[in-house]
Amino acid sequence: METSSNQYNPNAAADPNSGIFGLPHSFKDSKIVYLPVPWEATTSYGAGTSHGPEAIINASAQIDVFDLDVKNPYLAGMHALPISPEIFELNKRSKILAQTIIEAFGEIEDSAELKKNLALVNSHSKTVNTFVQNEISQIFKNNKIPALIGGDHSTPFGAFKAAAEQYKEFGILHFDAHSDTRKAYLGFEHSHASIMYNASTQIPEIKKIIQVGIRDFCEEEFEFTSSQKQRFNVFYDQHLNQRKMSGEPFTKIAEDIIKDLPANVWVSFDIDGLDPRFCPHTGTPVPGGLDYPEAIQILRSLANSGRKIIGFDVVEVAPIIDQDGSPIEINQANDEWDSNVGMRLIYKISAFALASQKLCEWNLKPNNT
Repeated sequence: METSSNQYNPNAAADPNSGIFGLPHSFKDSKIVYLPVPWEATTSYGAGTSHGPEAIINASAQIDVFDLDVKNPYLAGMHALPISPEIFELNKRSKILAQTIIEAFGEIEDSAELKKNLALVNSHSKTVNTFVQNEISQIFKNNKIPALIGGDHSTPFGAFKAAAEQYKEFGILHFDAHSDTRKAYLGFEHSHASIMYNASTQIPEIKKIIQVGIRDFCEEEFEFTSSQKQRFNVFYDQHLNQRKMSGEPFTKIAEDIIKDLPANVWVSFDIDGLDPRFCPHTGTPVPGGLDYPEAIQILRSLANSGRKIIGFDVVEVAPIIDQDGSPIEINQANDEWDSNVGMRLIYKISAFALASQKLCEWNLKPNNT
């Protein structure tokens, strides 16, 4: 049971019965509502991100809610919906089926059983998409900002569909190590590696996709994004580093990154877009990537640009897991670093989203963007 709002003390330790970030807010009292989606059926390397939402929510009570950029963002209200046990169980069943496809490297033409397994995984993915779309649509209909906590990067597809119903035109600011523009990777129609291909080819309301930090991609993906000149702007990690090493201020780089985004923007943040020291247990870590303050500067520039952050997702946060796939209990031998970084990133994007929609005032408004 949550603490009442009038008893909440932002300077005190969080009540053990409180909600996300140690806050007392209900759905009704909140301007931001978080949808946890414990799904990672098609992950093809490291596992554990289906436990990400729970780990993030559990770690979130450790944050200090004061923010130097945005004045008291928590006062707008922040509430996390419960984790769906049905989606969690569907994920467990689907992972077993998907693993047979992954172990066969997607070569399933001669196996009726593998074809059946693939069809089931694709069907279950559509079930998750429908679930997410319905939940995010309800958040929009209640005049709130939706935020999805993944799960793997396939999870926000339904959120993009819901945003397309609410906003006839919008863009996506996509932070990632990977392009995620493979077509049905390993046969999975809604693979974590296909989210931006699916978004760009199936949701015409998405007018622009800006990709940041990309550093691991195949030739086919490079050719696809290069061919979509009006749809994609890709800021490769290599090129960003060349600009930084030449002495260019990152504030200028951040402005260049956001300049072609439309008025309404969904932020899709795969945690592996950051340097892996911030997310060592994510499923597919890649050397390089953005420093945490650099990512925050891009988001700060976006929020201060007059554009509206209509919603966001943070995905691929993975706690340490045991060999059986269950989270390892936190002790001196390990830590909750990934979920700690993830929850702080979520709070920061929440603050910027509220400021962009003029639901909170700037505390110290940037004067360099």
